[in-house]
Amino acid sequence: MRTPSNLLPEGFHDALPPYAEAASRLERDVLDTLASHGYARVTPPLAEYEDGLTDRMQGASRSDLMRFVDPISQRTLALRPDMTMQVGRIAKTSLADRPRPLRLSYSGQVLKLRSGQLQPERSRLQIGAELIGSDSVVAASEIVSVAIEALERAGVSGITVDFTMPDLIDILAAGPLPLNDTQIGEVRGELDMKDAGGLAAMGATGYLPLIEATGPFDEAMTKLRDFDTDGLLHSRLDGVSRIAESIKGKASLTLDPTERHGFEYQNWFGFTLYAESFIGALGRGGSYEIVHANGESEAAVGFSLYPNPLIDAGFGAKIREQIFLPLGHDQSAAARLREKGWRTVAALSDEDQAEALGCSHILNGDQPELL
Repeated sequence: MRTPSNLLPEGFHDALPPYAEAASRLERDVLDTLASHGYARVTPPLAEYEDGLTDRMQGASRSDLMRFVDPISQRTLALRPDMTMQVGRIAKTSLADRPRPLRLSYSGQVLKLRSGQLQPERSRLQIGAELIGSDSVVAASEIVSVAIEALERAGVSGITVDFTMPDLIDILAAGPLPLNDTQIGEVRGELDMKDAGGLAAMGATGYLPLIEATGPFDEAMTKLRDFDTDGLLHSRLDGVSRIAESIKGKASLTLDPTERHGFEYQNWFGFTLYAESFIGALGRGGSYEIVHANGESEAAVGFSLYPNPLIDAGFGAKIREQIFLPLGHDQSAAARLREKGWRTVAALSDEDQAEALGCSHILNGDQPELL
């Protein structure tokens, strides 16, 4: 049966007024915030060679790529599911000789092969920043602070930053609480579900205190320090605490040390951004490594925002008054009004009506008149 030509594929939709303009305005507000902190914009291509993308995905799901054959090269191309890996490629190739730390920002659509219940769209806007050349506490503090500021400039309030330690289980499994590769995956699964019974059933009772070390930051951090009896995590806990201290008063702070969703390639530090009235995360970030062709690695920190829920909620949609320009209107007066920020809608015939065209004013002589 033939699909009607006016239907769009599942997970795709048109952006209509005023949401399309809201998206552009919100994108501009966030990018302006990043630029004000010295983050220079790069724009990677929508598609790359599949093997190049998968080589850089570092644990992210390679099955989430939409692929097609390039009729020119006859090689398989893939549409990007994430822009962070592309920025890493740019940093280690075209910008390899630039002084570090290197601050880069980006914005564009990314495409997921499959959608989820909380995020049914398969194409969504990703905006972010990467600070390449350092993953120090100072660098990480800057990234978290800039991410909060960017959301605030977009009109978001009631922000919560949830900290995590993505490689925590790997460290413990290789040290005081040994696990093999299979057990590591099982323990992570039980911790994700906060299933104390599941951990006990598999004999991983040493990991039970990590379930309790979750919640408001100060309380959870105290429990995590009590758990770290041999001081193995001391420097990391101090680092996360210092980052949290740097943004106190800017956002609510929580800690979930074993959270792994969305942190496939981050290492010692990660964070998720939430806000009041929104289900699910608005963004994520953390520390990671960029591996160069010669095998050397470079530390980096960054974050990505996924603002589609904000756009759908009308953030960035600033209502502007429109003025109707009758036939034969004073064009110089209309130009002056546009310079002042007015939107003008010119009549094309005597049948055009101001209210029907969404106007609140009409140009009377050289002055706007409220309808």
